[in-house]
Amino acid sequence: MTGSPSLAVTGSTGWLGGLVARDLAGRGVAQRLLVRDVSRAPDLAGSLAAPCSYREADAARAALEGVETLFMVSAAESEDRLHEHRTFVDAAAAAGVRQVVYVSFFGAAPDATFTLARDHAATEQHLRDSGMAWTFLRDNLYLEFMDHMVGDDGVVRGPAGEGRAAVVSHDDIARVAVAVLLDPHAHAGATYDLTGPESLTFAEMAETITDVTGREVRFHDETLEEAYASRAVYGAPDWQVDAWVSTYTAVAAGELDGVSGDVERLTGRRPTSLREYLEAQHASR
Repeated sequence: MTGSPSLAVTGSTGWLGGLVARDLAGRGVAQRLLVRDVSRAPDLAGSLAAPCSYREADAARAALEGVETLFMVSAAESEDRLHEHRTFVDAAAAAGVRQVVYVSFFGAAPDATFTLARDHAATEQHLRDSGMAWTFLRDNLYLEFMDHMVGDDGVVRGPAGEGRAAVVSHDDIARVAVAVLLDPHAHAGATYDLTGPESLTFAEMAETITDVTGREVRFHDETLEEAYASRAVYGAPDWQVDAWVSTYTAVAAGELDGVSGDVERLTGRRPTSLREYLEAQHASR
């Protein structure tokens, strides 16, 4: 990879990584797009696609040779995602990467209620121990997913109680990532909490969806037993069902509450609210 861009971006075939890659390309920033399938990489000015998998240490190290700054989107949810992350981080360190900007999760901690937030905490610790500089972008729940949590009967179900989440948009997270990647050294060792402009209960989110779309939506606060029973029909493995349910119980525990000013401070723009997002989507239809 001699002579190729020293900024590497993962996830460019996905939503968040794609937003980041396109924004950087629009600014004339050269980048190396690390993708599993090179044929699916976006065609962006100044970019070079390189085959890379988090699971394959040797291929990852080869793809990362000459990279100074790495934007790392978390791997697809799986039972062994943490192993994938550690393998990839080790490959980056071995390749001589200097700094990793990692997309983590709000409230990441070893004892977090949300099971996948524990994996993010372990990945953060592995990065701290890697010898590379790091920056952590801890995003809250994606606000774009809120209306997708509504069942066919117009009900959002989950054991969230009256807990609140400061849901944030992909666009706002991507803008923060670009701001950091344009001057990574200035953000070395920083952890940013990326949230929307308000914390909402699921009942308030349902009311907002109803107000904007005209579709009657309500929230049903399930018991834990109801939550596991209502998801059993999907036949998902236990780890995945635990993740689905603990998304709500983490909200109930107050672990996704709290508005941060990091998005506006880093981008100069107020983050988008759930209502603003829904109104824009509704107007475009």
